[in-house]
Amino acid sequence: MGNRLVPFVLITLLVILNAQLWFGRGSLPNVAKLERELRQQQAANEEVRRSNEQLSAEVNDLKEGLNMVEERARQELGMVKANEIFVQIAK
Repeated sequence: MGNRLVPFVLITLLVILNAQLWFGRGSLPNVAKLERELRQQQAANEEVRRSNEQLSAEVNDLKEGLNMVEERARQELGMVKANEIFVQIAK
């Protein structure tokens, strides 16, 4: 009777482990699904990162452009801001 119990227990454990492998929380189909979702999220993150870099470059261009416009206005038109004092040095 003991000899028949060992194969039954081993087969039962094998069935349980196989069920875990195919239907459990860490099952192969579940892992494959999570990997697909991870790849999709990484692609979305990359797209947003590129968009952020482009927006950052545009902001820098606008800032530099405004600085250039202000410098030209100061040189060519004598622009003075509200809290500044204009001092002209004669040659």
